[in-house]
Amino acid sequence: MKRVKVIQIKGFFRVMALLAPLLLNAYLPVQASEEHAAPVAAVVAAHAEAAVDPALEPAHAEPAGHEDEKAGDVIMHHILNSHSFSFEPFGTIHLPTLPPVFGIDISITKHVVMLWIVSAILLVLFSFVGAAYRKITPKTAPSGVANTMEALVEFIRLDVAKSNIGHGYEAHLPYLLTVFMFILLCNILGLIPYGATATGNINVTLTLAVFTFFITQAASLKAHGLKGYLTHLTAGTHWSLWIIMIPIEVIGLFTKPFALTVRLFANMTAGHIVILSLIFISFILKSYVVAAAVSVPFSIFIYLLEIFVAFLQAFIFTMLSALFIGLATAHEGGEAEAAHH
Repeated sequence: MKRVKVIQIKGFFRVMALLAPLLLNAYLPVQASEEHAAPVAAVVAAHAEAAVDPALEPAHAEPAGHEDEKAGDVIMHHILNSHSFSFEPFGTIHLPTLPPVFGIDISITKHVVMLWIVSAILLVLFSFVGAAYRKITPKTAPSGVANTMEALVEFIRLDVAKSNIGHGYEAHLPYLLTVFMFILLCNILGLIPYGATATGNINVTLTLAVFTFFITQAASLKAHGLKGYLTHLTAGTHWSLWIIMIPIEVIGLFTKPFALTVRLFANMTAGHIVILSLIFISFILKSYVVAAAVSVPFSIFIYLLEIFVAFLQAFIFTMLSALFIGLATAHEGGEAEAAHH
C-alpha cells in the first residue's frame, strides 16, 4: 500500500514536471505582451496625437506636397515667361533688367530673346535663299533649302492667299508669308531642348492678331472707301435696326483677332503642359513601369503630334488672316464675278 502511494506521488510530480514548462511558456508571452503593451500603446497614442495635432500635420504632409509643387514649378517655369534662361545642369543665364518706362516693364525676357533669335534666323535663311535664287539660270532649278522655301511660298501664295483673298492678293502676300514663317519657327524652336515657345505667350499672339486686325481694316477701307466701310457696319439693314446691328458688327470686328489670339496661345501652351505632365507622372509615382509603359511612349507620341501642331497652327493663323482680309475686301457680286472668270 505504501509502495502504491509512493508511485502515485512520483507520478504526480512527473506530471507536474511536464505541465510546469507548458504553463510557464504559456504564461510568459502573456506577461511579455502585457509588459510591452504599454510602450506600444504609448507609441500608437503618440502617432494618433501627431495625426490629430494640426501643428505637426504640415511636417508629415511636406514630402508629397513638395514633390507636387516641384513638378508644377518645373512645368510652369518652362511654360511661363521669365528673366532667365535655364540650362540645367550647366547653369542659368540671367537676362538684364531695364528700368520701367511709364510703369511698363520693358526688361528683356526669355520670350523676347526667342523672338530675336527667330527674326535673326529668318533674315539669314531668306538672305541665303535670295542669294541662291539670284544664281539660278533658266536652265537650272532651285535645290536644297531654296527648293523647300519655294514649295512653302507657293503653298501660301496659291492655297492660302489667292484662294481666300482673290483679286489683289499680291498686296497681302508679304504679310501672310512673314507671319506664317515667323509662327512656324517660333513653334518649332519651342520643341528644342532649352528652347522656349514664344507663341505660348499671349502677348505675342495678341500682337500678331492686332497686326491682322489693322491690315484687315485698312484693306476694307481701301476696297470700299469710308462710306462703304461705315455702310458695312449697318449690314445693309433699315436705319431703325442700326441700334442693334452696329454694336453687333463692332463686336464681330473684335472677336476675330480675339479668336486668333486665344487659338494659337492655347494650342501651343496645352501641348507643352501635356508633354511635361506625362514625363513627371513617372517621377511623382516613382515607378519605372509607369515611365516605360506610359510616360515615355505617350510623351514621344505627343511630341510628334506637337511637330504637326506647330505646322498646323501656323497654317491656321495664316489662313484665317487671309480669310478675314478676303471677307473685308469682298464686293457684292464678287462670287458671281469670280465664277464668271
